[in-house]
Amino acid sequence: MRTFSPTPSDITRAWHVVDADGLVLGRLATEVAAILRGKHKPIFAPHVDTGDHVVVVNADKVVMTAGKAESKLAYRHSGYPGGLRSTAYSELMIERSDEVVRNAVRGMLPKNRLGRQMIDKLKVYNGPEHPHAAQSPQPLDLPGARRTASARSGA
Repeated sequence: MRTFSPTPSDITRAWHVVDADGLVLGRLATEVAAILRGKHKPIFAPHVDTGDHVVVVNADKVVMTAGKAESKLAYRHSGYPGGLRSTAYSELMIERSDEVVRNAVRGMLPKNRLGRQMIDKLKVYNGPEHPHAAQSPQPLDLPGARRTASARSGA
């Protein structure tokens, strides 16, 4: 018996929409990264991009636990000597919460051209609206991502 390797004709890409309202950032990112890689499909192969498209809405309502929003820092470098800048996640969540979610998912994907191809299938929006209605994305329930107590109670 030969080892199965998926070809481009074997791959079918679905569209999923995830409501991030009240979800914990890390748990959301692991579930989304697994779907972008295609690990939920029986034809998964680590050297082929078999994943689906994911649309994340309400990225501005994602939460971080244990006070990480105030204590954790995001770093970026300009490329020049002394160009290292740091920003607290609490500030970043106010200014660019879509980038916080995107970077969390990017960190869980492969660090090569395959990972860069996978991150292009992720679309993140701060509000509840997205322009991908024509692709008819299906709502996705993430079993591993839990909502915080305030989001469950509807507050």
